[in-house]
Amino acid sequence: MTVTRTMEEMQDAVDVYISQFEEGYFPPMELLARLQEELGELAREIQHMYGTKKKKDTEAIRSLEEEIGDLLFVIICLANREQINLDMALGRVMNKFATRDADRWTKKGDVK
Repeated sequence: MTVTRTMEEMQDAVDVYISQFEEGYFPPMELLARLQEELGELAREIQHMYGTKKKKDTEAIRSLEEEIGDLLFVIICLANREQINLDMALGRVMNKFATRDADRWTKKGDVK
């Protein structure tokens, strides 16, 4: 069964999880290090799937879904710690791209 959540629900779920621990959210620099670590793991999986460097027989199989999920979890932790509403942040970025890059790329159906 697939569960669809809003960004707010995702942030709330992570907050409920983290709030059960005395340590709470890690400091920003530690979260940044974890973000880099998770991004590296995602890059490694993409390299194994699409690049020339394939997995060794002894390496565990991890999915892109799992690696992206790990990355998303750390991004949400950082946003929550810094009290950033990810829905609003993404909205601002989408608006920026829509205006700044409105004519940068060829849109489907455009005839030149």
